[in-house]
Amino acid sequence: MAPQHSVWTVMAALLGVYLGGMSTFLCLPVLAPAIAAELGLAPALAGLHTALVYFGGLLSVPFSGALLKRFGGLRVCQMALVGIGCGLLVATLASPTLPLALSGALLAASSFLCGLSHGPVTASGSHLLAPRTPPSRMGLIFSLKQCGVPAGAMVVAALAPALTVAFGWRVGVWTMAALAFTVALALQPLRAALDADRAPAVPAGGRITGALRDAAASLSLLRENAALRAVTLSGSAFGVSQFCFASFFVTWQVATLGTPLAEAGLRMALAQAGGLIGRVAWGVVGDRTGAMRALAGCGIGAALSTLALALAGPSWPGLLVSLVGIVLGATAIGFNGVMLAEAARVAPAGRVGAATGAMQTVFSFTQIIMPAVFSGIVGLTGQYGAGFLLCTGCAAFGVWCLRRFW
Repeated sequence: MAPQHSVWTVMAALLGVYLGGMSTFLCLPVLAPAIAAELGLAPALAGLHTALVYFGGLLSVPFSGALLKRFGGLRVCQMALVGIGCGLLVATLASPTLPLALSGALLAASSFLCGLSHGPVTASGSHLLAPRTPPSRMGLIFSLKQCGVPAGAMVVAALAPALTVAFGWRVGVWTMAALAFTVALALQPLRAALDADRAPAVPAGGRITGALRDAAASLSLLRENAALRAVTLSGSAFGVSQFCFASFFVTWQVATLGTPLAEAGLRMALAQAGGLIGRVAWGVVGDRTGAMRALAGCGIGAALSTLALALAGPSWPGLLVSLVGIVLGATAIGFNGVMLAEAARVAPAGRVGAATGAMQTVFSFTQIIMPAVFSGIVGLTGQYGAGFLLCTGCAAFGVWCLRRFW
């Protein structure tokens, strides 16, 4: 059946999905100083939040293909947003009146549930968008779609800390949960047309075995397709900078530079604005010069920017810190649209969702390990610089992967 909505309608819907879903990754990390101060936890544990989010995503991403077949791309997005909102609400149950272990378990459960819910979102977006996108504009369209990620991050980074300062961190989290629920409801009028390709009449007995079979088939694409393997390895390496930056940039400023929480949140919002611009710009570069050159540029920029953060100290002027954050946002966040567009371009016919799911599985596995390693480095050394050097090394490795495996 031919698509009944234009690529722009689908992209607007997906922008809303990413806007509502970014709290999965950013809400608790940007509020980590306030949450830690109330509950008696170490702010550097924000890296464990990212690891748990991606652990949840790692469990759900391989089943993206089966979910898309049965429910359709838009319904999967709605289900994800509802799950994210519920997961955020679990975090607000943590309290200093509870045993510390129980509060920590509630925060961990919140992170895991948000990640489990968010896992299929990226594959759903590619599934909805790829059939409606001209091949010559794949990089630009996918990058524009991915602008919802930094746009959502800007909202979270600017609004949640401000609400926390005024009303407490729980109000910030409640507001982000309400945003996720609202977007899920607003998408409903588009559901019938956008999910017309679903196949709900799957025999009940075959759902689990079919999902497992689809998951295994998706992962086999990485072995069979060298270009998909290259973009997966490089994107996963660049993602270390992206998500360690998201997890620690605010906390690093508060702990190392002595920056007030609201000001640190605004700098994060500016960095996400850099990501918003970067995603569009790199999408144009990728369409005109090729995805490998665009991705390599992102990797080099991320390596240099994280190196600058590793060298930064309290004597650095705030403007310089903001500029480094913007450059890091434009590169370490800006690469995603090109990465997803290239995965869709090289995927076998009719397997875009499966290829994206396979790529996201490796991406998720990487983000389970590396932010937790970052937290461990900070815990052992008491310094964030060595953690940012880890990001520098990963970004450089991603550039090498492009040259080695493309």
